[in-house]
Amino acid sequence: MSGSGGRDAGALLWLVPAGLLGVALAWALTAPNPAAAEAGVRMLADCAGATVLGLAALPRLHERLDPPWRPLAGLAGIWCAAEAAVLVFDAAEVVGAGVRRLDADQFGAYLTEISGGQIGIAVLLGTAVVAGYAALAYRRPESASADLVLVFAAVTLALRPITGHMSQQAFGSVLAAVHALAAAAWFGLLVALALVVRTRGEWAVVLPRYSAAALPLVAAVAVSGLVNGLVRIGGLTPLVSTGYGRVLLAKAAVLAGLLALGWWWRRGWVRQAAEHRVTARASLRRALLEVVVLAFVFGLAATLAVTA
Repeated sequence: MSGSGGRDAGALLWLVPAGLLGVALAWALTAPNPAAAEAGVRMLADCAGATVLGLAALPRLHERLDPPWRPLAGLAGIWCAAEAAVLVFDAAEVVGAGVRRLDADQFGAYLTEISGGQIGIAVLLGTAVVAGYAALAYRRPESASADLVLVFAAVTLALRPITGHMSQQAFGSVLAAVHALAAAAWFGLLVALALVVRTRGEWAVVLPRYSAAALPLVAAVAVSGLVNGLVRIGGLTPLVSTGYGRVLLAKAAVLAGLLALGWWWRRGWVRQAAEHRVTARASLRRALLEVVVLAFVFGLAATLAVTA
């Protein structure tokens, strides 16, 4: 993307501080027992993975949208590196040592003897496969399959949720997977559009399709998140008496705001864009606003994932 559109798309870098701000708020809400230090790295991994998923899903949104293989490969590489860091943090927490004091034997034992380590290896392999395939696809795009990346990315994103704390509850793994994948698709597709769509005409075609796809995704995120949260905390009182509950409330409040914004934009922005009455730059800026707020939510969610 070039010109003013390219400069505006550069605002996607604000996703990182927005996500870290969500982590910081979550840490404040869990005081005096703040969440694990890996929350920031987990947020970065989740955002990168969701964006990879969104880029790979672009042809499903519209047949004329091809995934940009070069940035997809780069983001998959960032995802892989972030997941490697998450694995180190997880190992340090399980063995009771700080990251700096974690030695090779302890790390090896975690990878081979603990289920969390084995899941981490599978996640790491999944991200490496996606990164490697995308790099090859950049060289030979005519023979590349975005669906293959989409499947690998979706499976990799779902691995940790389906084996986490909710897996011990009835249908917990299913709800956790639905929540993670729906949130990733909601966020990742919009980031992908901000990276790829350049003209008013393109926004006129793809934005209504994204809006139609986002509606069930948002519903899935809301319902699965509500059920998962209430099952985890075991009632309504812990919503204010525990750090986990307070972070959950904050996440629900921001999501409610996003739902209201989505309803308003569906009545205005989406309709006007479909009628070619909104400039490409204006559409890009609105998309950027939503993904920055979603990154903040990802920061809250990443902290929830590592909060006892």
